[in-house]
Amino acid sequence: MPILTLETLCSEAAIFSAAESQHPEPILYGVTDGKAVGTYLEQKFRLYLKGKYEFLEGNSASGIDFPGLLVDVKVTSIRQPQSSCPFKSARQKIFGLGYSLIIFVYDKADNSTSRTATLSILHTIFVAAERTADFQMTRGIRNILDNEGNKDDLIAFMLDRNLPVDEIEAANITDEILANPPIQGFLTISNALQWRLQYGRVIERAGQEAGVVAVYRANL
Repeated sequence: MPILTLETLCSEAAIFSAAESQHPEPILYGVTDGKAVGTYLEQKFRLYLKGKYEFLEGNSASGIDFPGLLVDVKVTSIRQPQSSCPFKSARQKIFGLGYSLIIFVYDKADNSTSRTATLSILHTIFVAAERTADFQMTRGIRNILDNEGNKDDLIAFMLDRNLPVDEIEAANITDEILANPPIQGFLTISNALQWRLQYGRVIERAGQEAGVVAVYRANL
């Protein structure tokens, strides 16, 4: 079997999205738990790919679905397009998560006659790793740098924005920012024990920004 590449992952995600949107599924009928729906879709997508390609499968140690490609799969309802993500470092909010995302955004409809549910995939979006930082955090930092901001300005901004760091770590991150200014990110990342990723902006901007790709979009 051929090796799965980033290009084939995205093209197969588009084919899968179109097919899944037509599939009535009895086991999802009446299910309201978004996590259960997400697990169902992620596993089905992985099994679909396993039948056609060779790839390294994710596990709890790697923490992402396709570690060989550095891509994680996220599944979310259009009603509240967000999901959680492991917190590794406050740097992720500034420099990105460290891996890319494929996000399936669905709308679920139950059919009481057939007792099945259909997951209409409305958007499937690929967000490149370098675009997975927080939108407002990266925009603020880039504006400070554009306006001749210095280390003190950057530290003050990070602490004002409640970035989960102490002053020593903020100073270390600032040195990194000055040496390697961050690229504009497009996620909204909320502080919590796990990061809370929100996808409204990437749904809006997919296909309009480099690194934010509309892999599939339903004909609404």
